[in-house]
Amino acid sequence: MAVGTRTGSGSGSGGGAEVPTLSGVPLLGSLLDLTSDSLGTYLRAQRRHGDIVRITAGPPGLRAELYCVFSAEGAQQVLASESANFRKDNTFYQEVRDSFGNGLLTSQDEDYLRQRRLVQPLFTKRRVDGYAGAVAAETRAVVAGWERAPGGVVDVRDEMMRLALRAVARILFGTDVEATVDVVDRCFPVITEYVLRRGYSPANIPRGWPTPGNRRAAAAMDELYAACDAIIAARRNDGTAAGEGSGEDLLGMLAAASSTDDGAFDAAELRDQVLIFLLAGHETTATSLAFSLHLLARHPEQQARAREEVSRVLGDRTPEAADLDRLPYLTRVLKEAMRLFPAAPVIGRSAVAATEVGGLTIPAGANVIVAPWVTHRDPRHWPDPDRFDPDRFTPQAEAARPRYAWFPFGGGPRACIGQHFSMLESVIALAMILRAYEFEAVDTDVPVTAGITLQAHGPVRCRIRGTHR
Repeated sequence: MAVGTRTGSGSGSGGGAEVPTLSGVPLLGSLLDLTSDSLGTYLRAQRRHGDIVRITAGPPGLRAELYCVFSAEGAQQVLASESANFRKDNTFYQEVRDSFGNGLLTSQDEDYLRQRRLVQPLFTKRRVDGYAGAVAAETRAVVAGWERAPGGVVDVRDEMMRLALRAVARILFGTDVEATVDVVDRCFPVITEYVLRRGYSPANIPRGWPTPGNRRAAAAMDELYAACDAIIAARRNDGTAAGEGSGEDLLGMLAAASSTDDGAFDAAELRDQVLIFLLAGHETTATSLAFSLHLLARHPEQQARAREEVSRVLGDRTPEAADLDRLPYLTRVLKEAMRLFPAAPVIGRSAVAATEVGGLTIPAGANVIVAPWVTHRDPRHWPDPDRFDPDRFTPQAEAARPRYAWFPFGGGPRACIGQHFSMLESVIALAMILRAYEFEAVDTDVPVTAGITLQAHGPVRCRIRGTHR
């Protein structure tokens, strides 16, 4: 039975029909499907039952229920028009909060509003445009290193993760990059795996119990926290937290941020913001860059068109922030890659009150997800949805679609504060990389899985050839 996409009457309404349930196996529901292929399970649920689907997982007594909202209109209701009724109160966000701190991604209510007010001036377009030089410098270093790539093959997943991490660390810390990158490289995978395991488990033992998994995660968190605390303490001791000298990096500006009403960040709050920026600021951009290169490597005609634009607009000069508007096709490539491979493929919320969405009732207290992975493949808005076609993002085509047919940065009052920085970094990096190298896909089929961000399940290798041969 197809389910309509009409937006219902809103919070507090309980007059809608019952939400259809995806069939699973006795006792466990859809647990095994979600564990083995959650993204495929969500797509199957939408194709079988429509835009609002209930999925159950786990044995009786420990069973979880997910209410999945797949339509563009429903996503807008959850994230924007009725966002106050859908909070970040689920188990997964609590695990992220417990591991990476109560920063801008995970905080709520007055904590979030205060943090947003303090941080917002640091992410104006003028401020973010000033980071273009740092992005270009880190991209230049990565591109130069590929001259020694064994067999002329690079794994763009790993390389873009390294580039994005170094760029965000340089922007956060200025000169304090090397040690931070090493610690993040070592600790983030341990903590991320721990968060995922606990966030999707129907029951967890306390974090304080001395199990091997708890002890490994605690050691990684201690090392990561200590590295951030040491940089913050040194910055405050040498006076640059007050905005002098190297205080022009993001950490210096965070430390100096204050207002009469909101005060300033203390040391623990600063660390929470830094950790969240490291987490959200490198994995998401790295995913977008890696899959942009992967898709261009599989589509030589589009790759040649993007390279021609870069050559015509930039010549041999270093790209600047102002060049974003001069590279419309490259920007469309990036947007199409983010459609097919959104870095945040699933976004979770918890319903405060019973709410009608698309004519169906989501009960109070329900775990709710919206899924860019599914909505970005809705054939009502994306004909032949699995085809790579950057021209889906011409201004005319974008204007003809619902606002939330494409929402890789979330939406509403909790939309990603760093989306302009992500686009700036991605376009500059892609332009410099395509100017230096041609790409041919080695791994043509790349399985993916939903972690904290979208993860390639295996390498994303490309064969590269210098363009100035």
